[in-house]
Parts: sequence; C-alpha cells; structure tokens
Amino acid sequence: MENRHLFYPLILALSLVAACNKDDDTIHLSDTDYLVFGHFYGECLGESCIENYRLESNRILELTDDSYPNKSINYNGNYALLPDSIFTLVKDLPNYFPQKLIDEHDTIIGQPDAGDWGGIYIEYNRDGVQRFWLIDQMKSNVPEYLFDFIDKVNEKIALING
Repeated sequence: MENRHLFYPLILALSLVAACNKDDDTIHLSDTDYLVFGHFYGECLGESCIENYRLESNRILELTDDSYPNKSINYNGNYALLPDSIFTLVKDLPNYFPQKLIDEHDTIIGQPDAGDWGGIYIEYNRDGVQRFWLIDQMKSNVPEYLFDFIDKVNEKIALING
C-alpha cells in the first residue's frame, strides 16, 4: 500500500500519453488554413456538373466560377458564403482527409474524368503552403487509402446540394 502514491502519477502519465495520439492522421484547420473540395464532370449538363467549396475553420463558401479544373494550377476565383447550417453538415470533412495525400508528388491521381465518370478536386492550404490534387472517381484507378475520402467528399457535396 505504500507504493500507492506512485501508482496514481503513473496512471496519470499513461493517460496523457494515450491522449496524445501519434497515429492521428487527420488535419485540423487553423484560422488561416482551408480545404477546398469538389467534383467535376466533363460530359455533363447543368449547374451541378462542377461544384467546389472552400471549408475554413468556421465557415463554408462556394466557388462561384464553375469552370473545369486546370491540371497545372489551382482554382482561383470568387467565393460566396453559405449558411451556417451547411457548415454544420460538412465541418467534419477534415477528419477524413488522408494525411498520406500530402506525401503525393503528383497533382493528378488516376485518370480523373477520363471515361466521363468524373473527378474530385481537393486543395489544401496549411500555414500558407498550398497543394491541390485532381483525383479519379473510379476507385480502381487510385490508391486504396483514398477510397473513404472520395466517398466522404461525394457525401458532403450531396448534403450541400440536398
């Protein structure tokens, strides 16, 4: 029983170590970070063929220019603020962002929209460093680590357009 006074600090220390999850591969948006996500379809008619949204730490905006993405530069355009109710629906998307995507050297993953099945546009700005990717919607053309993220991006776009 005399060693009990050592037991509690040890339990506290182990709890703190467990709380610091080193395997956490999600991103967290600071006040200056953002995540742009969307989809594009070339052989498509209507306003919903190209949709892009900019998620910030406390709001969501929609890109007003629905132009097909350029393979060599990121989207640059005007954004319109969406209601807080939309932000609530999508604010957890960064939890699904695969950290492994940051390690990708190519901006094009797979063959986005090659067979009219569309592509996903992702842009991530962290601490002023901006990266973007065009990702194939056909899962057989992309690494498996992207499957859940592709599904989640499509789910969030469907919720927004609900």
